[in-house]
Amino acid sequence: AGRMGQQLYAIGIKKPGGFDFRAPSEEDLEAVKLAEEELKRRLQEWERIGLLPSEELPLGNKTSEPLRYGMNSWKDLFSPRQLLAQCTILETFKKIEKKVSEEVEDKELGRALISYLSFALDKSTDYNSRMVRWHSSREVIAGTFDRHDFSFKWSHGEFDASRNLLPWCIEQVSNAYEGIVNLVAPAKGGLFNEITSKPVVDRLQISRGSATSLVQLQPSSVHLICVDPPYYDNVMYAELSDFFYVWMKRSIGHLYPEFFTDELTNKDDEAVANVARFASLNSRKKRDLAEKDYERKMTACFQEMHRVLRPDGVLTVMFTHKRTEAWNTLARALIDAGFSIQASWPVHTESEHSLHQAKKNAAASTILLVCRKREPDSEPTWWDDIRGQVREAARQKAAEFQKQGITGVDLYISTFGPVLSIISRNWPVYTSEVDADTGQPLILKPELALDIAREEVINLRKQSLLLGRSFEFDPVTDWYIMAWDAFKAREFSFDEARKLAIALNLDVDQDLKTAKKVIKKSGSFVSMNTPKERSRRDLVDPARVNFDCYLDALHTAMLIYSEDGGKNCERFLNGSGLRNDSTFKAVLQALLHAIPRKKKDGKFVVPEAELLDNIRLAFFDDLVVPPEEEERDYSNLQFVETNDAFELPYKKNVDE
Repeated sequence: AGRMGQQLYAIGIKKPGGFDFRAPSEEDLEAVKLAEEELKRRLQEWERIGLLPSEELPLGNKTSEPLRYGMNSWKDLFSPRQLLAQCTILETFKKIEKKVSEEVEDKELGRALISYLSFALDKSTDYNSRMVRWHSSREVIAGTFDRHDFSFKWSHGEFDASRNLLPWCIEQVSNAYEGIVNLVAPAKGGLFNEITSKPVVDRLQISRGSATSLVQLQPSSVHLICVDPPYYDNVMYAELSDFFYVWMKRSIGHLYPEFFTDELTNKDDEAVANVARFASLNSRKKRDLAEKDYERKMTACFQEMHRVLRPDGVLTVMFTHKRTEAWNTLARALIDAGFSIQASWPVHTESEHSLHQAKKNAAASTILLVCRKREPDSEPTWWDDIRGQVREAARQKAAEFQKQGITGVDLYISTFGPVLSIISRNWPVYTSEVDADTGQPLILKPELALDIAREEVINLRKQSLLLGRSFEFDPVTDWYIMAWDAFKAREFSFDEARKLAIALNLDVDQDLKTAKKVIKKSGSFVSMNTPKERSRRDLVDPARVNFDCYLDALHTAMLIYSEDGGKNCERFLNGSGLRNDSTFKAVLQALLHAIPRKKKDGKFVVPEAELLDNIRLAFFDDLVVPPEEEERDYSNLQFVETNDAFELPYKKNVDE
């Protein structure tokens, strides 16, 4: 309803070695009140001269949450005191610009100074909005975009804008500028072109434009293209950029009018799968059109890259998306543009030590796809002829990547590249299915090859979890084990749950959600139910002694242990015959390795891991467990400044 307010409830005082906190005093509360009164006094004038970002938030993929809480315009993303600070900074910025214009003779230098100061202004909005939070473990304010959305914070932080905010932002921009200058400067000792005797940096050209129209480049002229494309629907860049756009339009829009012709950023030309652009249609059509729009734009980009790449040139594509649809779309775009995937390299790029990974899965590797122009082949290739080759490649590469230490969802997506490589080199690949209208054989969907890759990874991982032995479980138990092993999280994408179920001949809705209550669905995600949540007659039921599913038997044992103790659990195991059931022990062995054993404050983060470990210690102490991940203690970590050639760029931030 637009009536959301806020209340100051803690003051953080920075001291050597950390922060102290206290409750707000009457003086603090009075200061907040005075700031609100000052904002009311200045608001009308600021709006009149155009300093207030009063544009309405558009209904988009990422703006639905602030709109839900009554934040209807961009100015509403700031508390009264934050908005007072940001408008005061912008007002002062205008005065500085006037002074620079009058006193700096080199107009290009003056324009550059103002441009870089505008970055500091934008950074101040990033770290001083109602969307920021206090990062307690690091004792810093996390910016508005610590996630790729406008997530609402019920407890938000406020930077000390009266003294510390702007100097910190200017220092950050200055450090970044210095780093860029050092990167492009000629190396010490002189890095020169042997033919022209000119510094290599003189050959650097930077162009801005659409990847679908590289008009400044001649055909077949480029040796290497390296691209990190948008990942399907992972980040809505334009929607998020509006947050900065509305402020930058006011600070330097007059210096670069060609960049600020629209009220907000251009969403229509962005290569992302944004369903919000098709809001007038039903949900299924919206999703289909968003996917086709993304595929069309990516194909256009890759076609232009194909035009400018030399016959012996290389295109390297970086991709880090765990959803099969994203890989399917990327593959079609690359193949349709005329490329074949020659090699695939998984590179570990993300930290696996984040505790949130025990709750939501995340890919930790970036996949580098090495592509070349495909030689035209007039002979058709049939899926039935290369299916075995695809399966063998998936099997070999999965084993190879596993030996290199790649696990979880990363192992699945690492195997996608090699199988796509085979079908891209043999394209077009036809299936035995026929188009009903034309009577022609249908072109293969790349996702069929990805399904084979998933099946081979499942077989490999199951054998690894069982320490090289082979056991046949029921499909539901298999799915539960493989889901924990792949995603290392309680919550993950519904689509990935469905794909894993298909590989095991299960229906995710009927078998896993409705009949067995293994998962519950929320939007586009599913989460695994605990033994307690699955407790009901004829399912996870202490009164039963016979089970049609090993997962039900194990969850029943876990439920009894947690609620009635070890003696009752032992009685159940003996009475049901599970104590001496080798297959039951194998299920327990597999889950001991599949479920994350990460600890925090000495306790397992995932409760099931603790229950399994207790049952193992009490009744199956011959089972093998993986080493537990150590908790890291940074409290005594020290940084030493040095004048040597190598220096840490962020001395003040331990985590970075």
